[in-house]
Amino acid sequence: MTRPLSVRGPFLSIDAHAACWYPLPMPPYYADLHIHSHYSRATSRDLDIPHIALWALKKGTTLVATGDIAHPGWLAELEQHLEPTEGDLLRLKPEVEQAVHAQLAPALRRTLRFVLGGEISTIYKKGDRTRKIHHVVFLPTLDAVRRFQARLERIGNIRSDGRPILGLDSRDLLEILLETDPRGVLIPAHIWTPWFALLGSKSGFDSVEECFDDLSEHIFALETGLSSDPPMNWRVSALDRYTLVSHSDAHSPRKLGREADRLHTDLTYDALFDAIRSGDPNRFLGTVEFFPEEGKYHYDGHRKCSVRWKPGETLAHGGRCPVCGKMVTVGVLHRVEELADRPEGAVKPNALPYHSLIPLPEVLAEFLGVRSATSKRVEREYERLLAALGPEFEILLDLPLEDIARVGGPRLAEGIGRMRRGEVLVEPGYDGEFGVIRVFVERTPPRGKNPLPLFDVPEPEGLSAPQGLPGPDPEGAVPRSEAVTVPEKTALSDSSLAAGLGEAEAAYPARGLGADILAALNPEQRAAVRTLDRHLLIVAGPGTGKTRTLTARLAYLVRTGRATPEQLLAITFTNRAAEEMRERLTGWLGAESASRITVATFHAFAAGLLRTDAERLGLSPDFVIATEADALEVLRRVAPDLTARQRQDLYERIQAAKRGPHPTLLGHPSPLPLGEERGEGRAQRERGGGQEGEVRAPDEIPSALWEAYHAALRAAGAVDYGDLLALAVRLLEQDAEVRAALHARYRWLAVDEYQDINAVQYRLLRLLVAGGANVCAIGDPDQAIYGFRGADSRYFHAFPQDLQPAQVVRLRRNYRSATAILRAAQDLLRDQTSVAAQDLLATFADEVQVEVYTAASDGAEAEFVVHQIERLVGGTSYFSVDTGRVEGSDEARFAFGDIAVLYRTRAQLPALREALDRAGIPYQTQGDALTQHPGVRVALGLAWLVLNPHAGLHWDTVLHHFRLERLRGALLHPSPSGRWAGGEGASPAALLTRAVAQAAFR
Repeated sequence: MTRPLSVRGPFLSIDAHAACWYPLPMPPYYADLHIHSHYSRATSRDLDIPHIALWALKKGTTLVATGDIAHPGWLAELEQHLEPTEGDLLRLKPEVEQAVHAQLAPALRRTLRFVLGGEISTIYKKGDRTRKIHHVVFLPTLDAVRRFQARLERIGNIRSDGRPILGLDSRDLLEILLETDPRGVLIPAHIWTPWFALLGSKSGFDSVEECFDDLSEHIFALETGLSSDPPMNWRVSALDRYTLVSHSDAHSPRKLGREADRLHTDLTYDALFDAIRSGDPNRFLGTVEFFPEEGKYHYDGHRKCSVRWKPGETLAHGGRCPVCGKMVTVGVLHRVEELADRPEGAVKPNALPYHSLIPLPEVLAEFLGVRSATSKRVEREYERLLAALGPEFEILLDLPLEDIARVGGPRLAEGIGRMRRGEVLVEPGYDGEFGVIRVFVERTPPRGKNPLPLFDVPEPEGLSAPQGLPGPDPEGAVPRSEAVTVPEKTALSDSSLAAGLGEAEAAYPARGLGADILAALNPEQRAAVRTLDRHLLIVAGPGTGKTRTLTARLAYLVRTGRATPEQLLAITFTNRAAEEMRERLTGWLGAESASRITVATFHAFAAGLLRTDAERLGLSPDFVIATEADALEVLRRVAPDLTARQRQDLYERIQAAKRGPHPTLLGHPSPLPLGEERGEGRAQRERGGGQEGEVRAPDEIPSALWEAYHAALRAAGAVDYGDLLALAVRLLEQDAEVRAALHARYRWLAVDEYQDINAVQYRLLRLLVAGGANVCAIGDPDQAIYGFRGADSRYFHAFPQDLQPAQVVRLRRNYRSATAILRAAQDLLRDQTSVAAQDLLATFADEVQVEVYTAASDGAEAEFVVHQIERLVGGTSYFSVDTGRVEGSDEARFAFGDIAVLYRTRAQLPALREALDRAGIPYQTQGDALTQHPGVRVALGLAWLVLNPHAGLHWDTVLHHFRLERLRGALLHPSPSGRWAGGEGASPAALLTRAVAQAAFR
């Protein structure tokens, strides 16, 4: 049995059992598919669903995008006010619809549907240029939107702006959309806008293919934007295969429908985009357009100086503003001319109809003689007309002029008639300033169906649209840069650098073995490389080529036969520096020879030494190196009464004790008088004794706690980070055989960043040098930054007395900084740095301006940082440009990935993050390592157990994470050697499988 027919919108339900909705034939309708919510920057607070629905019905729009689907807060509001309906669209919930209809005249209470769509901004580098592109994306279901948001939130901040700004390639954004749902659609937004557009003059591309690469086939429509109309786009044949769509990009409810698409399809998601994809003129009927001259980027110009130009005038002036001397903003009309391959007036094949309109409130404002289209008088007349005649689109496009004259008067009907015929007077918009379109001016010349001529527009008789205010003669224009550059003496022109190097070395040409290595160096660097008969200390200021010089010296030793690769040991402070050194050695010596040179950090070298001779210290060769998080977990188990802060403090004191100074090193006195030893090492002057690899507790740490901590580490087959160097030193001090083997192998030592070594590192180096190895140390005492880890630059200054005979070579040519930056730094630090630092010379002078900013508060400081970022990327939004926060005449020079913000303390970070979030600027903070994340630690623990099933420390991490500690005793027990073994008959692999399976089951 079927129930009586019931109509719900445009769909008819006839089968009560199947509960199916069958589409009724729909009349043509209007769709506005690009709007925003109140979560977007610089938008009206009224942009909520009830107000959007109210104004969509006033305009006569049947289908509206929801806007801002990337924002979680807006998604919650959508679910509050809307409900899914037929064809993967949304409709107002009954109570919301009732409240909206109560505010409308009966003639306006019509069908309204929503499609899930919103705008996303991306700023990124591609092809050596910064690209800033806006996209409108659509998805069919709320569930797909949730998945899409989850993907985007892993990439950037989607909560501070309804139109999020992501450092993501447009092609990758499209890929994420299609992976989320194959029915997803991406349409490049307002493609001609100078900023933030696919074909924009400032930061766009020249074609769709350049932007979307291998996914270009998924782009089937382009949004033309307010400043262009279809005839302008028809001039570019490369756009023929795309359907041209037009939407309002509304930032307030009143702006809805100022541009829209006209369609004749079923009201479903798939029918909508099938019609747009096909461009079928029977389904996609064309567009409703702004007059493009009303768009705020139609002409070229410079708003700040009131200069507005046609493209020909811009070319005649070389693109430079005659008032301020800066480059003008190139508008849409000019950009179209650059890419056009058809003459003005050409019509593309299968061109679709379009209608150019003036919003009815603007027509009424001119008709009533008031300045504002939002005045109370205009609003009253607008509501009266809509109540009597119907929605705005019908008034502007469809109703007979006689009907309009009957309600609004003959003069209003005449104005609308002129608009329909294109008989309007235009003052084109430029550089962010909206244009003005007028119809109520006597003797208005017909505008015609095509854009104004590009290079010669005769002005209407008696009227003069402004073409730019008078300015000074271009020859007297202010220079583009306000910075004054004074010629500076640079290192390249300083012949005095040869002084102190010796006449022979200064004039010595690079030839013979290793000549190619020497040829790449400056005279001081060559002197350092060729000093081989004594120990060498290289004083190298910032940017003077420290790593290059040290690496060149190693390569030179091998190339000239003074050393074999196996005899060389290079110690660095970071893995990155070690990798850079290996790459350079490979370039000079080839991969085979370079791989035989030992290049490692202090800790990596010590770890390798301990694994080779682990048994001599009672360790297993496959011992685990405990991270800080691992060590803190051990302390939690052995000292459960301590707070987290107390455990952290205890851990830091343990590490400080292990790197503390020692009064004598193989009979050599410490460079630090005992009375000046750092507090972290006073109680640790003599840490001998103990069993095998154990280290005696310092006075300030309870011995029971010290011993319990180290016993737990050993039981888990682990050592902590500080143990690596401390145990390596003990091994060399106690074992003459190991010491002799190292002395026989390593005859040449190179140490990077020598100013940052601490006492235990110094001890290790002295033990390595005791066999007669030659040492080359390089560094800069003015860059010592690891004092908080026990480093002391006095080791650096003591080098010439510590190791004799020794020579000191200074590198003075700075290759990193312009003269202005170097001079500013030297002036700022003149009383705190060495004399050598004041002698640095830049190798180039550039127009660099050092700016010093004093902020009134941390919030003001953070806002200044945000402003500078906006300026460097050329603006992050139209708000940045239109409000003058950035100069619109400058092209973006940088992408977000080119910019770093340095801050001295963590206390400054909250204000910076708040300001960046508020501006919607994507960023990453460099803080704790990824490996310290609990989930990552567990994943790494499982991976390590596959390689080493006996690693008790990793067992503890995994079992604790999955709350399986009770299995610890049942599955595992410590063997006498400290290695973990399984229960009777259980292999390590079986134990691992059992533990992971139980964890997965839980």
